[in-house]
Order: sequence, then structure tokens, then C-alpha cells
Amino acid sequence: METFDAKKVKDQVVEWIRQWFEENGPGCNAVIGISGGKDSSVVAGLCVEALGKDRVIGVTMPNGVQPDIDDSMRLINHLGIRHCCVNIGETSAALTKAVSEQLATLGAEVSSQTTINMPPRLRMTTLYAVSQSMNGRVANTCNLSEDWVGYSTRYGDAAGDFSPLGGLCVCEVIAVGKELGLPIDLVEKTPSDGLCGKTDEDNLGFTYAALDRYILTGECEDPRVKALIDDKHRKNLFKLKPIPHFEKIKD
Repeated sequence: METFDAKKVKDQVVEWIRQWFEENGPGCNAVIGISGGKDSSVVAGLCVEALGKDRVIGVTMPNGVQPDIDDSMRLINHLGIRHCCVNIGETSAALTKAVSEQLATLGAEVSSQTTINMPPRLRMTTLYAVSQSMNGRVANTCNLSEDWVGYSTRYGDAAGDFSPLGGLCVCEVIAVGKELGLPIDLVEKTPSDGLCGKTDEDNLGFTYAALDRYILTGECEDPRVKALIDDKHRKNLFKLKPIPHFEKIKD
């Protein structure tokens, strides 16, 4: 793989954020869901450098109790950004109950995937509520590696107005985080969706190192892993495309 110049890329992303806001929201604030993980930490750090800390708003959104809420607050305090905390626990429980009751009338029940994906969608609703009330633009915090295999919730963490990390693999995000001088344990924190109790790599069935190498070089020594990555990539491409729409046929 080519040597990754973290400083050069960091500077390029910062300039890209500035230009995007000039074109799509001059004077607006960047609104970011702060989970305490590397992606939201790096996005927040990039936005602070691009826009200044007064134009970055962090939002923590625990689902009842968030075990690593201290990590979120440490990042917020490190950057000195404004923040608010919106607990989605009661809303999530109420919506799950309402959906469950109505599914029962159809002879069905709430699936495990529904339970996993509902909180991210509620969090995105929360971010847009804050954003629209605070003259904001919502940051998408997904990276290229996650997007490649569809490891995100459609209309949940996969949503947003701008995506600073969309062209960077996990290893590159980590390098940029170090270049930003963020707390090293947050930058190198083991990725987890915080929803099902497993790490990202447990859920995916392969490591981010293997995925990053395959994306960046096309090389993958394990045929099983290559087939799994290709299958996930093919099945999840729809998440990255605009919604298909019918086009009238002209006579």
C-alpha cells in the first residue's frame, strides 16, 4: 500500500469541510452525534479545525444507560465544544412497545434486527431536531470501510448532510485522529455498534485490517474472507445509491 500522509489528508478534509459549508450553509453549525468512538471523535476534531469550536455542537444520545458516556464527554471537553444530551431510552421503549402491539395483530413480532436498528434511526431523528433548531448541518460519521460492506443503519448512522470520512478506511481514520492530537485511547478504541454487545469485527466476520487492505490494494489472502467481503459489498451497494425513482417514458 502507498504510504498514507495523515497530515496532508487531514488538511485536505478540513478544507473540504470549509468549502462544503460555504456552499451549503455559510455560518451554519456542524451537529455531530458523539458516541465516544473514533469516527465521531475524528469528525468532531476535523469540524473544530475547519469551522472553529463555537460552530460545532456535540450531541450524546444514550439509550437509557450508555456505559462509555465518559468517553463521549471526555472528547467533548477535550475539544471544548457546546453539547447537549438527549436520552432516547424512553422513546425507544415506547416505540418498540407500540410497534410490537401492532405487529401482534398481524401475527408477527419485532425482529432482532428491528430492535438493533431502531435506536440509530431515533438518534438521527434527534440530530436533525437539534440541527434544525440550531441552524445546523448534520455530520455523517461513517467511514469507507463501513460503507463498503454496508455496516451501518440506513436512515440511521448512514444518514447526514456531509461525510468527512466517507473516503477514508479505518486505518486512515485512525491516522488522521492521531494527527489531530485526539486522546489516543479514543482513536484506537475497539469499534462496537453499542447495540448488540459485540465488536464490529465479531459481527462482520473479518478484521478491519483485512478489509482495509482489500479495499486499498485488492489483495486478500483468505478466500473465505474475500468471498464474504464481496458478498456484503454487493448486497449493500443500494445503501450508497440515491433512491431509485420511476422515469416517465417519452413517446
